[in-house]
Formats: sequence, C-alpha cells, structure tokens
Amino acid sequence: MPVATLRSPTRVLSDLTAGAVVFLVALPLCLGVALASDAPLFSGVLAGIIGGILVGSLSGSNASVSGPAAGLSAIVAAQVALLGSFEAFLLAMIVGGLLQIGLGMARAGFIAAFFPSSVIKGLLAAIGAILILKQIPHVLGHDTDPEGDMGFQQPDHETTFSEFGQLLGDLHPGAATIGLLSILLLVVWQRAKPLKKSIVPAPLVVVLLGVVACLIFQRLGGRWAIAASHLVQVPVAESLSGFLGYLRTPDFTQWANPAVYTAGVTIAIVASLETLLNLEATDKIDPQQRVSPPSRELLAQGVGNVVGGLLGAIPMTSVIVRSSVNISAGARTKLSAIFHGVLLLVCVLLLPAYLNMIPLSCLAAILLVTGVRLASPVLVRQMWSEGRYQFIPFAVTLVSIVLTDLLIGIAIGLAVSIGFILNSNLRRPLRRTVEKHLGGEVLHIELANQVSFLNRAALEKALRDAPRGAHVLLDAQATDYIDPDILSLIREFKERTAPVRGVQVSLRGFRHKYQLKDEIRFVDYSTRELQGQLSPAQVLQLLKEGNERFRTGRPLWRDLGRQRDAAAKGQHPLAVVLSCIDSRSPTELIFDAGLGDIFSVRVAANVISRKVLGSMEYACAVAQAKLILVVGHTRCGAVTAAVDLACSTQSAEQAMGCQHLGTIVHEIQQSIDSAGCERIVHAPPEKKEAFIDAVARQNVERAVQQIVEKSHTINRLAREGRVVVTGAMYDIRTGKIDFLANEPVGTELVAATVAPTPETLEAASRSKPQ
Repeated sequence: MPVATLRSPTRVLSDLTAGAVVFLVALPLCLGVALASDAPLFSGVLAGIIGGILVGSLSGSNASVSGPAAGLSAIVAAQVALLGSFEAFLLAMIVGGLLQIGLGMARAGFIAAFFPSSVIKGLLAAIGAILILKQIPHVLGHDTDPEGDMGFQQPDHETTFSEFGQLLGDLHPGAATIGLLSILLLVVWQRAKPLKKSIVPAPLVVVLLGVVACLIFQRLGGRWAIAASHLVQVPVAESLSGFLGYLRTPDFTQWANPAVYTAGVTIAIVASLETLLNLEATDKIDPQQRVSPPSRELLAQGVGNVVGGLLGAIPMTSVIVRSSVNISAGARTKLSAIFHGVLLLVCVLLLPAYLNMIPLSCLAAILLVTGVRLASPVLVRQMWSEGRYQFIPFAVTLVSIVLTDLLIGIAIGLAVSIGFILNSNLRRPLRRTVEKHLGGEVLHIELANQVSFLNRAALEKALRDAPRGAHVLLDAQATDYIDPDILSLIREFKERTAPVRGVQVSLRGFRHKYQLKDEIRFVDYSTRELQGQLSPAQVLQLLKEGNERFRTGRPLWRDLGRQRDAAAKGQHPLAVVLSCIDSRSPTELIFDAGLGDIFSVRVAANVISRKVLGSMEYACAVAQAKLILVVGHTRCGAVTAAVDLACSTQSAEQAMGCQHLGTIVHEIQQSIDSAGCERIVHAPPEKKEAFIDAVARQNVERAVQQIVEKSHTINRLAREGRVVVTGAMYDIRTGKIDFLANEPVGTELVAATVAPTPETLEAASRSKPQ
C-alpha cells in the first residue's frame, strides 16, 4: 500500500498531462469530422465531450479514447440527406445506441477475438500511413481538406494523393514554418533524455510555441500572417444560453418512419465494428498489454450514442488516432480520457476565443509524428519475417484502408486472411505420418481443427491409400468441428471398406455427439506374445528407434490409461536398463518407451552390485526380458566426484559429507587411469570434462563385463542367445544415445543391427486378443 500511495500522484499527473495533449489533438478532429459529415460543427465537439466524460467513465479500457468517428462520416452525411434533417438523424442515432446496449448485454464483443492479428496490425500501420499523408498538407498550411478526414475521397473533391498536386501552389509560409519547427521540436524532445523524462509533454510545448509564433507572424503581417482558415475554429457562444442553443433535440415525430430504424441498424453495426477494431488495435500498442472487455465497451458506446442523440451529437466510437496519442503521451488509466472530455467542455464553454488562436499546422505536426510511430518500419519488418501468411493480409489491409476507408479496407483484409486460412486448410487438411509402435506400423491421420466437406477428397485419398492389412489411427483430438459428410465417410470406411481390405481402424478424440466411439485396436505396449516373438537384437533396434524419436521431438502418442490397465494384469518388459540416478536421464523418456516396456534399475554412475545383479537376473530369467542395456551419460556428477577424489587425499565423507558414497566412488575409480588423473588436475575445464566423459564410458564398458562375469545366470542366458548385454552413452546436451561399438555380449555384432520385421511384429500383434 505505501508503494501504491507514493506512485499515485505520479500516475494522476501522467493521466492529466496525457488528457491535455489528447484534448488539443481531439479538438480540430471533432470539428473536421463534423464538417465531413455535413453536420453542425458543435455536434462534433459535443461527441468528443460525451465520448470523453461519459463513455470514458463507463468503459473498461485504460487506454482507449472515444469521440466522433471519421469512419462514419460518409454514412452520417448520407443518412442526414436521406432522412431530410439532422434532427431525424438524431432519432436514428438513439435507435443505434439502444441496439449497441443490447449487443453489449448479449456479450457480442466476443467477435473481437476473431479478428486476425495480421489485419489488426495492418489497421495500425494504415492509420499511421493515413496520418502521415493527410497531415503533410496541414503541416505546410494547405487546409482545404477538413482536419480529421480519414477517407481516400475527400470533401474537397480531391483524393489523398491528388491533394499533393494542389499543395504545390498553396503553401503558407507562416503556417509551414510553425509546422516544420513543431516536427523538429517533437523529434528532438523524443531523443534528448532530459527532455524525454520531463513531466511536461512535448505536444503541450509545441502548441504553446505555435500560439506564440502565430502572434508574432500576425504582427509581421503580409504573407506571414496566419488567417482564421489555418487556425482552430470553435463555435463561439456569447452567453450560456447561446451555448445551450447549439444543442439539438431529436425529431420524435419520425418514430414511424422505417428509414429511421434502417439508419439506426446501420449506425449500430458500423459503429460497433469500428469500436471493436479500434479497441483491439489499442490493446496491441498498450505498453502494459492490458486486455479491454469488448462487450462492456459496446455497452458504454451505446449509452454514449443514446445520450449524444438526445443532445445533438454525431455518432461516436473508440478512435485509434486519439488512443495512440493518449498512449504516446504517457496515459496510465482512463482518467486521461475523462479529463480530455472535461477540458473540451470547459474550454469550449469558457475559452473558445483562446482555442481559436491555435494553428492547425502545429496540431498536424503532433498527428504526423504519431503516424510515423504507428507505421513503423520495425512493424513492417516483423510482419515480413513472419512469412507470407501473415505479411500478405497485413499489406493488403494497409493498402486497402489507405485507398478506401477503414471499414472497406478491414473487410478486404479479412477476406484475404480468410482466403489464406481456407487455402491452408485445403492444402493441409490432415497430417499423415507412419508411426512404429511395438505392435507394428500405424498410419496416423491427424485431422485439422476445422474439417469441412472441402476436406473430403483429401481424407478419402488418405484412407484409400492405406495398404491392405494396415492399422489406421484417425485422430480428432485437435478438432473443433467435423462436417457430417466427413463423419459419414469415416463410418463407411470403418464399417464397410476397412473390413474387406483387412484394415484395422482405431479412433481417438471423437466427441460423443459424432456417434463414433474411441477405440484403439493396435498394440502399443509390450505383451507376452510380443515379448516371445522378438529377438534381443530386435529389442535393441526398438530402443534405438525410440531414442531417435525422443531426440527429434516426435514421440509416439500412447493411451496410458489403456497401458495401465493392461500392466495391472501382468508385466512383460522387453529390456532391463541400468542407468544413473541423474534427473536428466529418465529411462522411459529417452527411449520413448511405454508403461511396462522396460525394467528400470537406477543407481549413481550405473555401478554393479549384488542387489543390481539380482534384479537383472529376475528380469531376464523370470520375466523373460531379452536385453540388458547399461546406460551412462555425459557430465555425470558421480563420475566427476570420483575423478576429483581420485586426484586428492580426501575421502568421500571428508570432501562431501556423504557417509555411504565411498563404495560407489571406489567402483567408478576402477575405470580411472591414474596417469590421466594427474594430467587433468590443472587442465582447462573443457579438457577435464572430456576426461570425465571418457571415464564414464569406460565405467559403462566395465559394468557390461562385470554383469556376465559375476552373474552365472546372465552368462548362461547370454551364451544361449536368449539375452544380449551391451552398453551406451547418453549425451544430455543433444539427447542422443551412442551405443558402444564393442560387440554385444551374447550375440554377433551384425545381429544387433537387425530391425524387427513387419511379419514378426504383425504376427505378435495378431496373437494378442483385441
């Protein structure tokens, strides 16, 4: 609590200064949007006041700022003309606001989760590009297009690009000087650390200096004097009654006009979509990466539009331009949005004459610099690095918004993004891999997240290509939707086609409503029949293949519940693995083995003792395991301790405080060359590590020899060819197991490389009841 209390004044100050900056930028934007909408100028200012105070208070977003929507200007102008009066349009706006409240209460904001990130980032970059293109003329004093217009086709009958042709003959030296100096000041302020950390935001300084420069140019007169058309133009009321006279009320006599409700639905849909898009974009650039509740935002916007309709404002939405300025100015909470609305109300009511002294060029400079931040080359490079499936929708959205308007551009971007999704789904509707389980090969067909009728041909081909007598696993674990046509295909193949061709079909992950029961029909664990069919060399090959799957990150999926139930009835392991207790070398994982496949014996440094030998004898003579594998590993702690102690005069208990470690250390030291030990005492770390790994390998080889020398039972089984004893080294860095080159005890070297034949595995699989 004390920390929060200390930081609270700083947070409030940041919000207040950010709110002041947003107020200065929002003022001309409010007027410009109203002008572009063919609505009274004050209706735009009123929308900014309501959007700041009322919507800002109700919103759950800490960074979003609401106000009159540039994207709705064409719709507002068209509906005002269609309905015959601005007052009739206000009634339609109330209808639209009520619909937005209903959408918010129905939690329709979930739609925002379906906007692809590439499209949202394209929106941000497009807004930045538009700000740059639109503000350059204003910075240079060419103000024929209303400030705040974001459309490609402009009210002055020019386009965003053709405006530059008109600019060449209409430069204003005074306004241009203020605009260019403002940009220079903003850039210097951002790069100079003392200024950047100042509590005074650069945009406020820019506006103050712009007003001072404007007054100086007025004194100079002539071409340098800045006319009213290049300044903010807030309606000036002579009195409070005059201010209240700017308010308009809706024409309720039009309540029976169907066109009013059509217009209301249009406003609700477009304003809601624009709000959700801008809210999502604002969250993307929020430094604290907070998530705004979209449904609550729809509710807040609906209330704002109802109140705006009653008082004479134009429709409002969350606005990315104001929001990005708010974030850039250091806003922490929604207090900044509320304060910007309060400033609009107070200053328009009490100080309109002073507001009309602010040059548009200095405000345009603030917006232009904001645009450069949004359309950052870093963002473009990031999207390029993510590949064409991200970059193309991003680029198309950017270009489309610049050449049309926000909503049309977003629609085009969404269409392209959906096209890529469909194309990806059609090209890779399923993932087809061949897995080698203990019971034989399984054709694993993994279905996509959405499986529509468009995927029928690909799935049908995959099933048709399954060889006779094969095992097929249809995996729907990652699937959210399967078209009924696809389900019908699967049922027909499973019940009719597969039995004729001798194909065993297993199902996994299918929901109950699909009327397809999950069933695994292949053997993925060791059984008595499988154990009896496999030779020691084939078991060794299976372990090698399992380690390769582990090393490459392609482990087999196993139904552990099914394996647990089977193992409860009896165990039939294929191998005994003697390994170190090191936590980095879990036996079942590094061999990608299932439950009940391996007898695991673990002791520090995998040393041999009477108890270890007794465990191995039981595993091979009684449980019929076919292989004994001794596995050492690199960077072994026990071997390291043995080497260090071999080169010193201390015992294990004296050096490490371990009473019973001495026996293990003594066993390991039998594999240490005393001359080599003396050489590595002062050797660099890499040479010492190599020496320790060499000792670990020698320790494995010694353990293999000890097993057959000290256990008559295992020696006899090895001579009879029923058991093979061999060793291996596990590299904890790479995950790879290096099997020792020495001939395995109990069989010829060549036999150790013989893989289990499909016939052997298939015979064992068939002999196990399904």
